[in-house]
Amino acid sequence: MRRIVLLTFAFLLALAPAALASNDPIFDKQWGPQQVRAPQAWPTSDGSGTVVGIVDSGVDLQHPDLSAKLVPGATFLDCGATSCGNGDWESGPAARQASKSPHGTHVAGIAAASTDNGVGIAGVAPGAQIQPVKVLDEEGGSFEDIAAGVRWSTDNGADVINLSLGALPGVQALVITGVITDLQDAIAYARSNGVVVVAAAGNDFASICGSPAFDAGALCVASTDKREARSSFSNFAFNPSLDAVSGPGGSLAPICGEDIVSSVPVGTGASAACGYGTDYDEFAGSSMASPHVAGVAALLAAQGRADQAIVDVLKATARKPGTGQRGVYDPSYGYGIVDAAAAVAAP
Repeated sequence: MRRIVLLTFAFLLALAPAALASNDPIFDKQWGPQQVRAPQAWPTSDGSGTVVGIVDSGVDLQHPDLSAKLVPGATFLDCGATSCGNGDWESGPAARQASKSPHGTHVAGIAAASTDNGVGIAGVAPGAQIQPVKVLDEEGGSFEDIAAGVRWSTDNGADVINLSLGALPGVQALVITGVITDLQDAIAYARSNGVVVVAAAGNDFASICGSPAFDAGALCVASTDKREARSSFSNFAFNPSLDAVSGPGGSLAPICGEDIVSSVPVGTGASAACGYGTDYDEFAGSSMASPHVAGVAALLAAQGRADQAIVDVLKATARKPGTGQRGVYDPSYGYGIVDAAAAVAAP
């Protein structure tokens, strides 16, 4: 029987170095990189030499803010164990074309869009490359296809894999009892090969991270809004290993600037009234929080840190809103909002 994983879908609407500015015209409307203090980290590390695997709904390979950042990708949506495409958002079986999704293009831009190119937005890891791996569309995808994408990404040079996707509440029990093991085994394979796996907590108002963010080896990412409160829709930041942090994901308030602006397939943007044009749009969700953290992980990977060291540093340097506490866990924020400047400066 086909096991469906539903996309956790995005909805429309220490002393740090000095922060760098960007000539990207939408940069001043990107509060996410500011919240994770990415610009303050760039003088120390910009992610150069690393690859972020975007295992998602594919990426618009022609997008002007992404095309220069891409490495070869793959498509596994309804393809079986062998790729049947190049990771483009329109690749894959013809029968699935009607449900293609802009989600992966948005996620990719958050993590590593071209920066200081005078176009659009800036990525959290401006020097990192993007590896597009299509395993989903608007209808979701299977555990088998997602697992195949994770394994392919691992075998083809990813340093960090981002999973902005999740199963319905309750699937954690099927993973724990061994009824479903495909994706859990693939995450274990990635980690055994030194790859950091970052996964969205989910948008189900639930008390625990959804699967795969709940699974062993994954760093769960809950969502925060522009004011650094936990997003009302976000699952709590709890998994059995307590490997959980937070990142910017928006609020769903119908006001320009409340959610996360990033790239979408060319011509598909619906927020022109916000001044973004039609190649960018605002989405909200833990799906948007996860690539902010994946981008910071790439900054650390570029420093030569091993996968477990990256997870440990992200948790140790994350900050609690209001108190500024670091290295202290709670189920609302996990260890806190990731702090790129503190992380790259950590020993």
